Amino acid sequence: MNLAKRPSTHFLLGSVLCAPLALGSLVLSSLAQAEAPDAVRFAVPPWPGVTVKSEVAATLLDTLGYATQKKELGATIAYQALSQNELDVYLAAWLPAQQGMYDTSTQGESQLVDLGTNVDGARLGFVVPSYVYDAGYTSAKDLCSEELRDKVGGVLYSIEVGSGTSDLLAKMQDEGTYCLDQWNLSETSSTGMFSQAKSTIDRDEWIVFYAWTPHWASIEYDIEFLDDPEDAWGPDGGRSDVRTLVTHEFAESNPNAARLLGQLIFSADQQSEMIRGYSYEEREVDDVALTWMRNNPAKIKAFLDGVTTRDGQPAWPVVQETLQIPEA
Repeated sequence: MNLAKRPSTHFLLGSVLCAPLALGSLVLSSLAQAEAPDAVRFAVPPWPGVTVKSEVAATLLDTLGYATQKKELGATIAYQALSQNELDVYLAAWLPAQQGMYDTSTQGESQLVDLGTNVDGARLGFVVPSYVYDAGYTSAKDLCSEELRDKVGGVLYSIEVGSGTSDLLAKMQDEGTYCLDQWNLSETSSTGMFSQAKSTIDRDEWIVFYAWTPHWASIEYDIEFLDDPEDAWGPDGGRSDVRTLVTHEFAESNPNAARLLGQLIFSADQQSEMIRGYSYEEREVDDVALTWMRNNPAKIKAFLDGVTTRDGQPAWPVVQETLQIPEA
């Protein structure tokens, strides 16, 4: 089963896979096998947004005459593979969740090249249905409200124990951040949490739960993030960067491809739309990627600004004709 197709996949704090060094070395040694010559090699953690985003990038590069390969790896092994030049491209450097790995990999002799953010508006934190938000509960400070706790039964819903999110919430409880020590945490799978949220919202009842964007829930559910004035979810109230990393060797050898990758920038809502198609609607990744590109010609044209095919022809006319993308 492709883990990236599970709606329960948590691609933020809870999904950074930690593997023993021996396992990492075994995986890395296998990456060199059966590679197409000069292929652009993507490291793709099994997270729906990254899966579709990488498919968009690979489809564009394939159309421009490059060969591409995608390796599904956990984040820890992905960073290791990039640092050893076993892979070339990583579109999932989520900060600050991966700050330690990012800092290590972008410094020193094996320094990676940061091409910039590829998602605008990424965020995580506490959310409520819009009707609760409209009732005046707009900040995480409102979790100290006895009335709010009574309305939701004193329960805050989150994802599974053992995830990074679970650890962070436990820390908030221990420190009494936002009076979380007065709440009961219901920690289950992402699927279970979102199922609970849906059934509660369908009944127009009140609920507080953890969520993140990009994610299909931000489209399917009418929800609002609570302000995070204490930055408990990270700097700037839980807002995050998702950055594109490539190896120095790749950037120097493939400046044209690197330009394209550096210009891939999606809004959180656009990536949420992709995630809904792939993870929630369970459509094939190539169908989701191609449909999105055909529905967003102006974005694709912007991605290709100043980019050429591998043999030097302007990129946009070739991509537009080959992929049957409407005029921007």
